[in-house]
Amino acid sequence: MPAAKNELTKEQILQYLREHKKELYEKYGVRKIGLFGSYARNENKKGSDIDIVVELECDNKFRSFFELKYYLEESLDMEVDLGIESAVKQEVRNQINRDIIYV
Repeated sequence: MPAAKNELTKEQILQYLREHKKELYEKYGVRKIGLFGSYARNENKKGSDIDIVVELECDNKFRSFFELKYYLEESLDMEVDLGIESAVKQEVRNQINRDIIYV
C-alpha cells in the first residue's frame, strides 16, 4: 500500500478507533483494540506503519482479520500491521504491553 498523502498523529488514530469501535465490533467482531509501537510511543517517522492489536469475537477469525486489516488500511490511508493479541508470542506480547493504548 502506498504511503499516505498526509501522515496521521497518534491522537487522530486513537480518535478514529474510538469513533468506529462499535462499527468494528459489528462488522468484524472486534472485542478489544489498541494502538502500540512507534505511534503509541510518539516515535513514528515518515513512512511508519500503524501497529494495532485486536481481540476478535467471531466465528471466522481468519476472514475477519484480513477484512479488518484491509478496512483499516483503506480508512486510514496507511499501512497497518495488525495482530491478534491471543496469537502473539509471549516475548512480543510483553513488548506490546509496555506501550499499548486501548480504546
